[in-house]
Amino acid sequence: MMPTSPKSLARVAGVLYLLVGIFGGFAEGYVEPKMYVAGNAPATAANVIANVELVRLGVVADLLDGTVFVFLALTLYILLKHVHKSVARAMLVLVALATSITCLSAVFEFEGLRVATDGSYAAALGAAGANSLVLLLLDTQHYGLLIAQIFFGLWLIPLGYLAYTSGLFPKALGIVLIVGGACYLVDLLAAFVVPDIGQKIHTFIVIPSAIAEISTVVYLLVVGVKTSKPPERILAAA
Repeated sequence: MMPTSPKSLARVAGVLYLLVGIFGGFAEGYVEPKMYVAGNAPATAANVIANVELVRLGVVADLLDGTVFVFLALTLYILLKHVHKSVARAMLVLVALATSITCLSAVFEFEGLRVATDGSYAAALGAAGANSLVLLLLDTQHYGLLIAQIFFGLWLIPLGYLAYTSGLFPKALGIVLIVGGACYLVDLLAAFVVPDIGQKIHTFIVIPSAIAEISTVVYLLVVGVKTSKPPERILAAA
């Protein structure tokens, strides 16, 4: 049964947010960069063939990441819907979109694994053709994850607004979340519009986003939500 007290809900959200970071960090921060070599089909295919089990784990981690992310959004919705129901609903929709794209991108990664390890593709297309197909599939996954970043950034903005106005969290945390969401969007636009500059600024532009999300996880786990002791007369009336 889902807990109903704000502090308990916040702690559940903290655990779920931590799991999202673990699964997403493993799949997208470790497995995907280890497999994908942009513009190099033989190297990408060789990486996949040499790390079959790791790729499978990466696909599962992506799917778990999306599943837990949805439950995180639902928990935060229950916690914060009283602040502004329409904004809370927008947060849910943005998470659903991000999750859908991430899970779909995982399908392309799995198909890349199948092409790389099934000799029938090399027999039909030749080794070079099969390697190119593997690269195309992992290219699609890579850019799919970049597109999902639109919604990974956007969902932090309503979350930040709700945190700022709810009184349950420090206002500074709400501001940092909104700034972090904006930085995700800047990073994405730079990657597509000015990729050379995007590569140079990527490490720095995502620092506020990382600070925002890590701070939120720590606050949810350690503090939960801000609580104030009600006046004695209110307790007596209750």
